[in-house]
Amino acid sequence: MARVAYVNGRYVPFAQAKVHVEDRGFQFADGVYEVVALKDGNLVDCDGHVTRLERSLRELRMVMPLPRRVLELVMREMMHRNQVNTGLLYLQVTRGAARRDFGFPRRTAPTLVITVRPKRVFVPETLVDQGIRVITIPDIRWKRRDIKSVALLPQVLGKQRAIDAGAFEAWQVDDHGYVTEGCSSNAWIVTTDGTLVTRHADNEILNGITRLSILDLAKAAGFGVQIRPFTVEEAHNAREAFMTSASTFVLPITRIDDRPIGDGRPGPLGQQLRQAYIGLADGRST
Repeated sequence: MARVAYVNGRYVPFAQAKVHVEDRGFQFADGVYEVVALKDGNLVDCDGHVTRLERSLRELRMVMPLPRRVLELVMREMMHRNQVNTGLLYLQVTRGAARRDFGFPRRTAPTLVITVRPKRVFVPETLVDQGIRVITIPDIRWKRRDIKSVALLPQVLGKQRAIDAGAFEAWQVDDHGYVTEGCSSNAWIVTTDGTLVTRHADNEILNGITRLSILDLAKAAGFGVQIRPFTVEEAHNAREAFMTSASTFVLPITRIDDRPIGDGRPGPLGQQLRQAYIGLADGRST
C-alpha cells in the first residue's frame, strides 16, 4: 500500500507531500517535533508526547495547529490509512510559511506534517541480548534543550561520530564533565550499590516521555532512584547502564568508550525495566 502523509489538513500521497520553500522550519529550524511509537495499534505514551508538544510550542510562542483531541484523532487516522500497527509516527509543527525575516510573521498559520512508517522490530534482539556501545562527546548544543526543536545539527554530528566509531549512540558531556543525554535518548546508570541514577530535567536535557514512564515503573517496583547528574567516570564504574527513547524503549549499554560496564553484559535492573515498559506499551498492567 502506498504511504500517506498529512500536510496542513490534507491526507496526500507521501511522494507528493510538500511544504512551502519559505516555511520557517526549513529557513530557520523554527519548529518542534515529536516521535511516537506505535505498538500493536497503541500510540505509546501518546498523552505525554502531546503534552510535551504543547509545552514546546508555548516556549516558542507558537499555537497548537489543531485542538488536542482532533490531533489525536488525526494521528490514529494516519495509522489506519497507512495500515501501520507497529512503527513510528513523526509529527512536526513549524511557525508556517512567510517572507524570510527573523521576526515572527503576524498572520501565518502553523505548518503541521505527520508521517508514519512501519517498524517490525524497534531494535534487533541481538542488541537487547548483547547490549550496545556508546561513546562520549562534548555537548555543543544550545541552552534550551528542554524544547524539542527541529534544530538537530549537533545531534546529527554526534550520531555520525558514533557511527564512525562503530557505536550505537553518543552520550553528550557538559563543560563540567557530567553526562547530559544521548543524541536521541536519555542516559541512565546503576551504581555499585544498586541505585538507579538519571540526570534531573531542566533546560540542559530533553525530558524524555519514555524516561518519565521508566521513572514511574522504577519507583513502583521499589528501586532506589536518584535524580542527579553523573560524570563519565562514574558511568565507567557503574554496575549497569542503559538508554531510553521512544524508538528503542530501554536498551542496555555494555560499553562506554572503550570501557566495559559491569561484567560486560546487560544488567538485570535494565532488563526488568525493559520488560515492564513493553507491558505498558502493550496496554497491559505492570
